[in-house]
Amino acid sequence: MGRFLQIHPQDNVVVCLEELKKGESVTLGDGRAVEALEDIPAGHKMAVKDIDDGKDIVKYGYAIGHATEAISAGRWVHTHDIKTNLEGILDYKYQPDPEYVPAKEAKMGTRKGTFKGFVRGDGRVGIRNEIWIIPTVGCVNNIATALAKQANSYIKGSIDEVVAFTHNYGCSQTGDDQEHTRTILADLIKHPNAGGVLVLGLGCENSNIDVLMPYIGEYDKDRVKFLVCQKSDDEMEDGLNLLKELIDTASADERTDADLSKLIIGLKCGGSDGFSGITANPLVGRISDRIIEYGGTSILTEVPEMFGAETILMNRCKDEKTFEDTVNMINGFKEYFTKQGEPIYENPSPGNKAGGITTLEDKSLGCTQKSGDYPVMNVMEYGERTETTGLNLLCAPGNDLCAATALASAGAQIVLFTTGRGTPFACPVPTMKIASNNTIAQKKGNWIDFSAGRILDGETFEELTDELFDKIVRTASGEKLKSELAGFHDMAIWKRGVTL
Repeated sequence: MGRFLQIHPQDNVVVCLEELKKGESVTLGDGRAVEALEDIPAGHKMAVKDIDDGKDIVKYGYAIGHATEAISAGRWVHTHDIKTNLEGILDYKYQPDPEYVPAKEAKMGTRKGTFKGFVRGDGRVGIRNEIWIIPTVGCVNNIATALAKQANSYIKGSIDEVVAFTHNYGCSQTGDDQEHTRTILADLIKHPNAGGVLVLGLGCENSNIDVLMPYIGEYDKDRVKFLVCQKSDDEMEDGLNLLKELIDTASADERTDADLSKLIIGLKCGGSDGFSGITANPLVGRISDRIIEYGGTSILTEVPEMFGAETILMNRCKDEKTFEDTVNMINGFKEYFTKQGEPIYENPSPGNKAGGITTLEDKSLGCTQKSGDYPVMNVMEYGERTETTGLNLLCAPGNDLCAATALASAGAQIVLFTTGRGTPFACPVPTMKIASNNTIAQKKGNWIDFSAGRILDGETFEELTDELFDKIVRTASGEKLKSELAGFHDMAIWKRGVTL
């Protein structure tokens, strides 16, 4: 790609693919040479036209903010001379291309393929055969962890691991927070990646096992066991006995051919940089399209990181009802911010800014590329489990752990996580780290599973899409990711209200 990238012909900035020193020049596609007037870091933006004070800065073909002073061609464009255009709660109009949805729907499910998975009694397919310990309340976290540590010495057959998913909630919560905790826990208890689950309660908590039962609904009594610690004379002994029963049952499970239409992928980014929107995120968007062509499902979340790019998603909605659901999700999240006294558009983190992302529009236009090019088929509330194939939108915050846990709760068996700066975390399901640049992929090879930065070296999206898709199928068939090999498993529940 050379030393810079002009993403769209209408852009008045380019992304520097490597550091430009003051006095160095780049030659644009129209033959114009632009000299850098100052040092500009890799991943950051350089103006390639004179931009008047107050005029829009254009990247991806869209405004990502406006100039707060006159900017000469060759200047570094970043937080010191650009401000967001976004404001408040907006009114939206559904303006779809009338030929778009039918043309795209005709391609959904046209490919055929399989992976090796664990077919569960409800017809869903797991890509792991783990034993999960789900505490109903944070008070029993240490017991859950101790049980998992001991029970791993008993694993056999096809069991991958015994994992305790600790969290801080289940008591001293009110309203939606309490409901969401119960919903998330119930979703995980019935997740297909778990061959067996021990639900571990204390006994006196708000979300105790008896209260949780209606949220769980019907369940396989051989696959889900319950233990109330306050009712047990020795919770460690009783817990281990129950875990041995679960291991005995699940260890006989075998991987069999499962249709790729059963695969649900979560789409997430974190620690993004100026390369995320031109390498890793569009690559994952192509993967989302590929999964949908196999009849599968993808889920995009991080609602605050849709702000500024939301109309692109809205106009891809399959119908007006889905459009209205998207509008309600976007504006509802903005109201959540304002009720907390927080500004809506102060989103890019210090790490994002250091990597070259300037405004929320800049971040969102890169972030939403993970959604690919297929219609939005469904909009889900936080804690809801998808029953709709194709592209789904999920209401959840941008926080990595909360959003990735929500994706798992929604039914994703794997999360594709793009990053420009790297992160070691993993959510309740396998979490594939896809680097936006080769530098972080090489530096943190113990974290990163795949580098989309190779696009900057001249490899094509088509080549990397095929390679990454093959890796995803191998992962779904049992190949372990870096975070799994490290033994990392994280879980976080979104807290919005009062703690008693």
